[in-house]
Amino acid sequence: MRRSFTTSLTVALLTLAVGCNDDYLDRLPETEIGVDNFFNTEEDLAIYVNGLYSFPGLGLYYDDATDNAGTTGNREIKTIMTTEANSQTITSGWGWGSLRDINLFLENADKANIGEDIKNHYIGVARFFRAQFYMEKVKRYSNVPWYDHVLATDSEDLYKASDSRETVVDHIFEDYQFAMDHVMEDVPTGAVDRWTVMAYYSRNALYEGTFRKYHSELGLEATANTYLQLAESVSQDIVDQGGFAIYNTGNPNGDYLALFNSQDLTANPEVIFTNIHEVDIKNTDDPQYLFGSYEMSMGRDLLESYLMTDGSYFSEEPNMGTMTFVEEFQNRDPRLSQTYAYPGWELYYTSTYSPGTTNYVQELKKNFTGYHQIKGFANDPSLDVRRGIDIPVLRYAEVLLNLAEAKAELGTLDQTALNETVNQLRSRVGMPPLNMDVALDPVQAARYPSVTSAVLLEVRRERRVELAMEGRRLDDLNRWKAGKLLEEEPLGMYFPGLGQYDLTGDGVEDIELLGAADPIPDPKELNDLGVALVYYRAGSVGSNADVYLTNGTSGYVVGTPERGTFQEPKHYYRPIPAPEMALNPNLEQVFGWD
Repeated sequence: MRRSFTTSLTVALLTLAVGCNDDYLDRLPETEIGVDNFFNTEEDLAIYVNGLYSFPGLGLYYDDATDNAGTTGNREIKTIMTTEANSQTITSGWGWGSLRDINLFLENADKANIGEDIKNHYIGVARFFRAQFYMEKVKRYSNVPWYDHVLATDSEDLYKASDSRETVVDHIFEDYQFAMDHVMEDVPTGAVDRWTVMAYYSRNALYEGTFRKYHSELGLEATANTYLQLAESVSQDIVDQGGFAIYNTGNPNGDYLALFNSQDLTANPEVIFTNIHEVDIKNTDDPQYLFGSYEMSMGRDLLESYLMTDGSYFSEEPNMGTMTFVEEFQNRDPRLSQTYAYPGWELYYTSTYSPGTTNYVQELKKNFTGYHQIKGFANDPSLDVRRGIDIPVLRYAEVLLNLAEAKAELGTLDQTALNETVNQLRSRVGMPPLNMDVALDPVQAARYPSVTSAVLLEVRRERRVELAMEGRRLDDLNRWKAGKLLEEEPLGMYFPGLGQYDLTGDGVEDIELLGAADPIPDPKELNDLGVALVYYRAGSVGSNADVYLTNGTSGYVVGTPERGTFQEPKHYYRPIPAPEMALNPNLEQVFGWD
């Protein structure tokens, strides 16, 4: 049943949805709320539930240090692969405070003297957050204790053993189903609605189905299709009933990027849920660390995944391995130049980590690839503009990709389904459609040796390209059992040797590579535009050079020289922290963790 919320609550809910943060309930603990005199009205339920909100901000674009990008910063998977990690060194992720907040609400919401449909809406939102909470726990630990009630300090359940993955996941999807059946469509701007629930339902059903299919260590392959069918069904319902559409104004070179630098996504037909930002109410984080040589450094492997404009594989280009920076951006899927800073791109927001000129020349530096990310980067000198960027937390594009992949895994994908899903995304950027009889790309096949379907491989490519740098890649590699791809070091631009190079695409040299021991000319040479060349000493990894190349004086720019080892199946999971094991000896580590 659809019902509009009262007007008096709309502004309050929007403010909470926009301005809430993780410590909201720290300001309203149980002792201060007073359970006996709270949870009595719709406003009580709304205030409490909105305090549970926690959705990604700008960090969404900064969480893709996989085979898409390298990083000089701390990342959990990087630590695990490069050190002797164990339960004493990997200690994050086991917190249960937010679950208590959710269960406290669920134990008391029935007290509210309001209509059942309104009450069940809020209960549904809380159960949605519980499903989200537990899905993250399952991704990390597989088996965890299931709690659907508030625990007292003397509760025996504090020391219970973990429940099986099957039991916990059954409960998770019971919560998703209740939420899907009861959370309303007509809600205040910025609030969780039925479509938000369904989009996460779609995402996580696909995750669980593919994880079970490809991870034989679980012994759950026989139940994989149950969740793949849920992903297919829920995704199809969103397509059929949601009224969403791919954002497409007919500008293939700008529509995609516009999703990630918009001041207002609330009316965008593609955005299912947006993290709203308003200047001086809830400011977007400063985007400076997305661009330049701060931590993240996009890799050539992702760049090579983008198709040519005629739909052919980049890997089929005769000189693809030795293309220079300017050459490799020519005649490519337009999403490439709306994700990577391309030759001739203009930089307007300069900061500490974005050395500045509007006619941007890519910066080379040790441990960075030379490629820079513009997707999600607010390239505007105005502070107010940068502070007001909305974040597209859930896009209809992902639902279409979920549907296509679920169908491909189930063997129900056909040309009609491709046209309704993947080809909607390709149409936005003017790319040729994907056909069921697509030829096998041996490079893509080598990435995923367990997959023999050429069309499924192309659906995976489309997902990587469309969702690049949106924080989805690690989950995808995990569920596909493709963690070994994380061992490949991220490489950058190719330079055939020392000398001068054009990086802006105007035919005029911008930089010069010198030998590691060569002196920097003084004065510096001016190019044909009267601009001084930028000089870099090139050398082998570990040398006293400004930039590392694979062959010392030629080859690819080296990003992160040591990626470590990905141990299967161990590194698809995380250890329960040692202090928790000491407190509760009934817990057990899984898959080789100690």
